[in-house]
Parts: sequence; structure tokens; C-alpha cells
Amino acid sequence: MGKPNVLFVLTIDTEEEWQWSEEFPQHDCSVQNVKQLPAFQAFCESLGIRPTYFVDYAVANDAQGSAILREFVHTKKAEVGAHLHPWCNPPYFGKTTEAESHVINLPEEQVIQKLDELNRVISEKIGVTPRSFRSGRWGMKGKTLELLASRGITVDSSVYPFYENDFFHCKGAPVTPYYPSFDNALTPGAQQNIMELPVTAGFNTTHFSMADKVHTALSSGIISAIKPVGILWHTKLLRKIYLSPELTHSEDMNTLVDICLDKKYPVIHMYLHSSSLIDGATGLLNINDAFGTICERISKVVSHLQEKADVSFCTITEAATRLKAVPTAVQTCAEGQYSHEL
Repeated sequence: MGKPNVLFVLTIDTEEEWQWSEEFPQHDCSVQNVKQLPAFQAFCESLGIRPTYFVDYAVANDAQGSAILREFVHTKKAEVGAHLHPWCNPPYFGKTTEAESHVINLPEEQVIQKLDELNRVISEKIGVTPRSFRSGRWGMKGKTLELLASRGITVDSSVYPFYENDFFHCKGAPVTPYYPSFDNALTPGAQQNIMELPVTAGFNTTHFSMADKVHTALSSGIISAIKPVGILWHTKLLRKIYLSPELTHSEDMNTLVDICLDKKYPVIHMYLHSSSLIDGATGLLNINDAFGTICERISKVVSHLQEKADVSFCTITEAATRLKAVPTAVQTCAEGQYSHEL
């Protein structure tokens, strides 16, 4: 039996850097991390990766950041999509609260105005009209999907599998590509104007749904005080794994890749933040030589994946186009199965 065919997508939230434990920056945002993008792009090209940069207002409106990304687009070796950070994306409507930092919680009229301004600056400064989108701090709802589709967005990647907090959740959403309903973004629908392509996430066990129920139950209530989730992680009995070199060592990511290939996932989707390419920028990856560590982890995952599968490297809209050509590869309200024959 031959190797399965799989698409590999790498997306980068390309944004300002600040300590995430502090207030959301609004004006004069630091975007020093963009200086690392040429070296990171060269690294991606050395592996054959065609990255997608989800670019926010702070980077698109920065002379150096927009010039670097414009060159990537000019060489046609990367894609630029839109990334909406409510706090630093005009027009402004006062100080951004924790709840309002998630696009899903903004009034629709604010989302419209901010998205249109983001698309304008990306078009004027980088020279592209975005066809892909990711919301700042994750989360999606049907009305926003309708708005995105009306602005020419054909693929969204705002659903963060198995995640919930006090302000939104993505629980129960499909973990592989699907056409989301405009009534409920977390369920497949009949429309086929915009595809949802979630990042790859799961557990170190095949039964993701059951593992998620156990993980959720142990993460809340009185029992959480004894930190059972941490105990299960350290003993490797149960690990929630996101395919991100910022969060996860290559060994665990390779475990997730193997399970997803066994499940015949059509896409392996890795992500990271551009701010993690410089040391100590956000508090997420507090190590020396974060850039080198991220590249090493990506290399190990790509090498492992290529041993197990025939890999096609795609930008996110390229992946969506290929998936759309194989209707059974995308979940709809009528069918929940997919094929890996891409």
C-alpha cells in the first residue's frame, strides 16, 4: 500500500509584538519581528514550504513590514491573508477589553469598518487583495463569515479546535476542512463560497472526542485544583497537542501527525506567530534562540511527514482550491466523510 497524499499548510499570524500579559497596544506598535521574515521565508523555501502570512494592520501599515511582504508576493512564493486585531486596527471605539479582543465578540458594524480598513491598507501597501482570513485571538461566527465572503474571502482559518475560554469557544467544530454554516460557524452548512480550514490539533490518542471530554472535565471544577491535566501530560497518558512549533516539541507534533494520517486527514496545518521569531517578545516562547528552535521543530515535522506521506506544500488558498476540486475532501451538511485522494 502506497503512501497517502496530504497537503501541508503553514500559516503565520504576522503581527506586532508585546507582552501578552499586558494591555493591548493601540498606537505605535512595535513590529521589530518583521526583520526576521526574510530569513524565515528563505528557510521555508529551503524545505519547499509555501507559507501564508496572515497580516494585521500594524504590520501592513509599517513601511518595512509591507515592503518585505510585497516582495514575497511578487516572487509568488507566499500568500498574504488578512488578520484582524481589534485593538490596533482603526477605526477605534475606545479601549479594547479582553472580551472585545476577540473579533467574535465585536458588534458587526465595528467588524465591517475594521475589516474594510485592514483590506484597504493591505491592498495599498502590499499590493494584494486578501482571499484568506484569520481573526485575532481566534473564534468565528456566521455573520462574520457572511461578511468575509462578501469581501472576496474564500477561506477562513479562525476556528481553533478543542478550545474554549470565558469569551468564546470552538468546541464541537469539525477538525478537518468544511464549509461552515452562516447560521452557526462551528457546523457544516450548505454554502460553498467560503471554506473553513482549521489548524491541526488533537490528542496523543486516536479518540479525539473522548479525549477532549476527559480533558475538559479534568480542567474545571474542584478536581482541577490537583492539576490532573498536568499529571496526565507529564506521564504522557493524555496530551492535547496543537501543531505549532511555539507550543509543542517536534516529538509530540510527530505523534499528532501520525494519528492524523491514520485518520486520513487531507491537510496537515501548522501555525505560529511572527512575534515568536524574536526572543522574549510575547511571553509565549521564553527561550534563547527562538528562531532557531522554531525552524528546527518545523524541519523535524516536515521530514517526518515526508517519510510517511506524499506531501504537497500549499498556501492556504491553494489548499482550499485543491480540496474544492475533490468534493468528498470537504465536510458539508450533507456528508461528514472525506477522502485523502487529493
